[in-house]
Amino acid sequence: MSTTFPALNCRNPPRGFMMDEIMDAPFKEIADVASLDEFLSSANGSAAILFKHSNTCGVSARAYREMAHVNQPVGIVIVQHARPLSDEIEKRWSLAHETPQVLIVREGKLVWDASHSNVKAAEVEAAVASAEL
Repeated sequence: MSTTFPALNCRNPPRGFMMDEIMDAPFKEIADVASLDEFLSSANGSAAILFKHSNTCGVSARAYREMAHVNQPVGIVIVQHARPLSDEIEKRWSLAHETPQVLIVREGKLVWDASHSNVKAAEVEAAVASAEL
Protein backbone atom coordinates (compact mmCIF):
# COMPACT_ATOMS: atom_id res chain seq x y z
CA MET A 1 0.00 0.00 0.00
CA SER A 2 1.44 3.38 -0.93
CA THR A 3 0.91 6.46 1.16
CA THR A 4 1.54 10.15 0.63
CA PHE A 5 4.91 11.24 1.96
CA PRO A 6 4.69 14.99 2.52
CA ALA A 7 7.85 15.94 4.36
CA LEU A 8 11.56 15.30 4.61
CA ASN A 9 12.59 13.11 7.51
CA CYS A 10 16.22 14.04 8.06
CA ARG A 11 17.90 14.56 11.40
CA ASN A 12 20.12 17.39 10.17
CA PRO A 13 18.55 19.25 7.25
CA PRO A 14 21.14 21.12 5.21
CA ARG A 15 21.69 24.84 5.66
CA GLY A 16 19.11 26.85 3.74
CA PHE A 17 16.57 24.02 3.86
CA MET A 18 13.04 25.30 3.23
CA MET A 19 10.21 23.03 4.36
CA ASP A 20 7.78 24.99 2.15
CA GLU A 21 9.68 23.76 -0.91
CA ILE A 22 8.56 20.19 -0.33
CA MET A 23 5.22 20.33 1.43
CA ASP A 24 3.39 19.80 -1.87
CA ALA A 25 5.96 17.36 -3.22
CA PRO A 26 4.73 14.55 -5.44
CA PHE A 27 6.02 11.68 -3.29
CA LYS A 28 4.22 8.39 -2.71
CA GLU A 29 5.99 6.20 -0.17
CA ILE A 30 6.63 2.66 -1.37
CA ALA A 31 7.43 0.25 1.45
CA ASP A 32 7.14 -3.22 -0.05
CA VAL A 33 7.18 -5.17 -3.32
CA ALA A 34 3.39 -5.13 -3.64
CA SER A 35 3.39 -1.31 -3.36
CA LEU A 36 6.17 -1.11 -5.92
CA ASP A 37 4.23 -3.24 -8.39
CA GLU A 38 1.08 -1.21 -7.75
CA PHE A 39 2.92 2.07 -8.31
CA LEU A 40 4.49 0.84 -11.54
CA SER A 41 1.21 -0.53 -12.90
CA SER A 42 -0.55 2.75 -12.07
CA ALA A 43 1.68 4.40 -14.69
CA ASN A 44 -0.38 2.53 -17.33
CA GLY A 45 2.58 2.01 -19.69
CA SER A 46 4.05 5.48 -19.12
CA ALA A 47 7.38 6.09 -17.43
CA ALA A 48 7.36 5.83 -13.63
CA ILE A 49 9.87 7.55 -11.37
CA LEU A 50 11.37 5.80 -8.35
CA PHE A 51 13.54 7.62 -5.83
CA LYS A 52 15.63 5.69 -3.31
CA HIS A 53 16.24 7.99 -0.36
CA SER A 54 18.19 7.79 2.89
CA ASN A 55 16.72 9.91 5.65
CA THR A 56 20.11 10.22 7.39
CA CYS A 57 22.23 11.44 4.45
CA GLY A 58 22.88 15.07 3.55
CA VAL A 59 23.41 14.25 -0.14
CA SER A 60 20.08 12.43 -0.17
CA ALA A 61 18.41 15.44 1.50
CA ARG A 62 19.67 17.66 -1.34
CA ALA A 63 18.40 15.14 -3.90
CA TYR A 64 15.05 15.06 -2.08
CA ARG A 65 14.70 18.82 -2.49
CA GLU A 66 15.49 18.43 -6.20
CA MET A 67 12.94 15.65 -6.62
CA ALA A 68 10.29 17.76 -4.87
CA HIS A 69 10.28 19.91 -8.01
CA VAL A 70 9.39 17.06 -10.36
CA ASN A 71 5.92 17.58 -11.79
CA GLN A 72 4.61 14.03 -11.63
CA PRO A 73 4.29 11.27 -9.04
CA VAL A 74 7.53 10.01 -7.55
CA GLY A 75 7.59 6.67 -5.76
CA ILE A 76 9.92 7.12 -2.80
CA VAL A 77 11.67 4.20 -1.15
CA ILE A 78 13.12 5.20 2.21
CA VAL A 79 15.86 2.65 2.60
CA GLN A 80 15.76 2.72 6.41
CA HIS A 81 12.08 1.68 6.26
CA ALA A 82 12.23 -0.67 3.30
CA ARG A 83 15.60 -2.39 3.00
CA PRO A 84 14.10 -5.63 1.56
CA LEU A 85 12.42 -3.53 -1.15
CA SER A 86 15.69 -1.74 -1.88
CA ASP A 87 17.32 -5.16 -2.28
CA GLU A 88 14.53 -6.23 -4.67
CA ILE A 89 15.07 -3.10 -6.78
CA GLU A 90 18.79 -3.91 -7.05
CA LYS A 91 17.99 -7.47 -8.10
CA ARG A 92 15.13 -6.65 -10.47
CA TRP A 93 17.07 -4.06 -12.48
CA SER A 94 20.65 -5.31 -11.86
CA LEU A 95 21.75 -2.16 -10.08
CA ALA A 96 24.22 -1.53 -7.30
CA HIS A 97 22.66 -0.08 -4.13
CA GLU A 98 23.06 3.68 -3.97
CA THR A 99 21.25 6.48 -2.19
CA PRO A 100 20.14 8.82 -3.35
CA GLN A 101 19.21 7.10 -6.58
CA VAL A 102 16.53 7.80 -9.19
CA LEU A 103 15.22 5.19 -11.60
CA ILE A 104 12.85 5.67 -14.49
CA VAL A 105 10.98 2.49 -15.33
CA ARG A 106 8.70 1.98 -18.30
CA GLU A 107 6.79 -1.23 -18.92
CA GLY A 108 8.97 -3.05 -16.39
CA LYS A 109 12.27 -2.01 -17.94
CA LEU A 110 14.81 0.38 -16.46
CA VAL A 111 15.26 3.15 -19.01
CA TRP A 112 17.32 5.69 -17.02
CA ASP A 113 18.99 6.10 -13.65
CA ALA A 114 21.12 8.60 -11.77
CA SER A 115 22.60 8.84 -8.30
CA HIS A 116 24.14 11.24 -5.83
CA SER A 117 24.93 14.68 -7.29
CA ASN A 118 23.49 13.65 -10.68
CA VAL A 119 19.95 13.71 -9.25
CA LYS A 120 18.45 16.87 -10.70
CA ALA A 121 14.75 17.54 -11.32
CA ALA A 122 15.27 18.96 -14.82
CA GLU A 123 17.29 15.93 -15.90
CA VAL A 124 14.71 13.55 -14.45
CA GLU A 125 11.91 15.30 -16.33
CA ALA A 126 13.95 15.30 -19.56
CA ALA A 127 14.63 11.58 -19.14
CA VAL A 128 10.91 10.91 -18.58
CA ALA A 129 10.04 12.87 -21.73
CA SER A 130 12.64 10.92 -23.68
CA ALA A 131 11.30 7.61 -22.33
CA GLU A 132 7.82 8.53 -23.55
CA LEU A 133 8.94 8.87 -27.19
